[in-house]
Amino acid sequence: MTAYTHDPADNHPSLAELRAVAQPPEHIARYNAEHWAGALYIRHLSVHATRALLPTGISPNGVTWLMILVGVVGALLLPLPGVVGPLLCVLAMQLQILLDCSDGEVARWRQRFSPAGIYLDRIGHYATEAAIPAALGLRADGWSLAHPGEVGGWTVLGLLVSLVVLLNKAFTDLVHVARAKTGRPVLEDVAATTRSKVSGLAAVRRAMGYLPIFRAFVAVEASLLALLAGVVDVVRGDLVGTQVLVAVMVPLAVVTAGGHLLGVLTSSRLD
Repeated sequence: MTAYTHDPADNHPSLAELRAVAQPPEHIARYNAEHWAGALYIRHLSVHATRALLPTGISPNGVTWLMILVGVVGALLLPLPGVVGPLLCVLAMQLQILLDCSDGEVARWRQRFSPAGIYLDRIGHYATEAAIPAALGLRADGWSLAHPGEVGGWTVLGLLVSLVVLLNKAFTDLVHVARAKTGRPVLEDVAATTRSKVSGLAAVRRAMGYLPIFRAFVAVEASLLALLAGVVDVVRGDLVGTQVLVAVMVPLAVVTAGGHLLGVLTSSRLD
């Protein structure tokens, strides 16, 4: 198939031209990189956002910086009282994933790729997905930006979940570090590379696919869970919904990270 040719300096492409270059099928179909919301609805919106961003002259990394800012601020709004904080967090995570799509689309249209872009993207996801459980802990303790005060055990549990989330994400990135340091090629982003070589573990992994608890620590899903907990808080008139969510997140985070580490060590990713 002949690649579509375009002028990277053209800041006013048609939607069809932009889709052909910025949303190639081989990119959208990547096994681990594309969030389900991307294929479902965000990619249909992000192409319009990208088209609006191009005339501003913003760089791909500039869009990534916006993504980082939106994600972190959105997480920090969680402790606001009632459903206001969780609702703002949900909206921020939707905007973040849209910008996460658009930064790559701007890069592909302008043909401007750099390690800095990948580095900043990782920082954005690390910071946001660690900030959400920490902010949930603050909310569970009754702390808010409007009424700051002392924090207690719920905040400690939220920070513990944040630490485990960061470790879990590091388990993925350290695979690439280990392969690079031993001169191995870049790992292909396909399902076969993640499959455990231990049959029993492979079966457990397949079974867990029907109950993807790891998604509780992805920004979009975590914000939706926070909103559900916030609704429970409002109905009850207390913070039990958020407190239960934080309590449940602790063992789920440990199981997720432990299973991930075991999966890496028993797969072909380090061969």
